[in-house]
Amino acid sequence: MRNTKVKNSVQSVVCCLDLEGVLVPEIWINVAERTGIEELRLTTRDIPDYDALMRRRLAILKREGIRLKDIQSVIAKMQPLAGGKKFLDSLRASSQVLILSDTYYEFAMPLMKKLGYPTLWCNRLCEGSDGFIADYRLRQSEGKRSAVQSLRAIGFRVHAAGDSFNDIGMLKAADRGVLFNPPEKIAKRFSQFKKVTTYPELLKALLGE
Repeated sequence: MRNTKVKNSVQSVVCCLDLEGVLVPEIWINVAERTGIEELRLTTRDIPDYDALMRRRLAILKREGIRLKDIQSVIAKMQPLAGGKKFLDSLRASSQVLILSDTYYEFAMPLMKKLGYPTLWCNRLCEGSDGFIADYRLRQSEGKRSAVQSLRAIGFRVHAAGDSFNDIGMLKAADRGVLFNPPEKIAKRFSQFKKVTTYPELLKALLGE
């Protein structure tokens, strides 16, 4: 029997993308701009501890009387980043694509519709009877990193892109990690990852040999 070696280029590739900052604007920054509450502008680019960040956000929402429906009203008016939908369509034409996000289905679905309903793995919110967000439930701890590790374990090659501290575990676990428009402090700290600033560069970085 002839001994045939399979080249890496033949191995199926899954591209895993962060959502906010890569395909759509930061949801919490938009909420901050709409409500005038500057404290809500902080994201995982600023506070790496996700639980601390979310607890802070929920306390602010309660204090300011902002309910889930109020945030959903802001999100309904948001649009993907300029060129984001075209980039995603081009990527999906050449690779399987999975959106891995720390956002919530209760927030993200209007944006998923505008992106053509790509596959999204994220988390859930718990709404209280008073309409406030009472709590949040992660799909699993370190969900982005775990998803990449699982995909690799079943034979996929994974290329990943993100922009924040909470994407670093995903990028480290992937066969190829790319930073897209990260803050300079993140780009400097994690200089092992290729940094790109435009969608054509990102498409090449994810799909190129």
